[in-house]
Amino acid sequence: MITHLLTRIDLLMNSFSKGQKRIALYIEEHYDKAAFMTASKLGETVGVSESTVVRFATELGYDGYPKLQKAMQEMIRNKLTSVQRIEVTSNRIGDENVLDSVLNQDIDKIRRTIEETSHEDFSRAVEEICKAERIYIFGVRSTAAIASFLAYYFELIFDNVRVINTTSSTSTYEHIFRITERDVMIGISFPRYSSMAVEAMDFARSRGAHAVAITDSMASPLVQSADSILIARSDMASIVDSLVAPLSLINALIVATVLKMKDRVSDTFRKLEAVWNREGVYANHDTSAEKTNEDEQ
Repeated sequence: MITHLLTRIDLLMNSFSKGQKRIALYIEEHYDKAAFMTASKLGETVGVSESTVVRFATELGYDGYPKLQKAMQEMIRNKLTSVQRIEVTSNRIGDENVLDSVLNQDIDKIRRTIEETSHEDFSRAVEEICKAERIYIFGVRSTAAIASFLAYYFELIFDNVRVINTTSSTSTYEHIFRITERDVMIGISFPRYSSMAVEAMDFARSRGAHAVAITDSMASPLVQSADSILIARSDMASIVDSLVAPLSLINALIVATVLKMKDRVSDTFRKLEAVWNREGVYANHDTSAEKTNEDEQ
């Protein structure tokens, strides 16, 4: 995608107007910033009108500025450093209320996830998980948290769950070398993508396992080895990885799995409730209050 967009610019540079050349040069040098600017903001930054920016996108062959902006974002999907993320986030939020800004951005990501996730892929993933002999869950670095969350509930439901949360190639293959066509691999990765997650998915697919990718875009490297693709929008340009939408998607995956196996899961949780009650796993505030009143009397 980088070569594609920059090649378009290079090929057409001589035909651009002065204003369009300023936009082109700015994108070539600062595409990490331009990718998150509105057409108006980009025009203001380089000293041209918003309409000039829109015409520039059309000249490049894009169907409007949003398509050009998407192309720039794909360029940097795996490129932004932590320092660049801080600068982009600062430019985005500016003088706005940080709390409101971040929460509203997360709300938008959930909306986009609803629009973009394939219901067919979601249903297929649930079906394959429920009938799998073994379920492998791969998530490292920031995604290790949501991988562990998924594993916690799946381990209550199934007795065949294996979690891989290491970036070590040797350790990963030691965990998954027995994977077969009767198993499922759930790979979770968001920008900046884990190369080990890609390798694990490739290996699982090569062994015939059903591979489920939980990622942010069809441009994600996990997609190439996935049988079921679950898109959950993240924010690769934020200071921290926004995992609100991915976690919401995982919640849906757990709920759908439980409902599909309702009778079996209900029996499991009845047994678990008995153990939890016997061992006092959860605090019982009413009992504590009654005991306090008895002690006072």
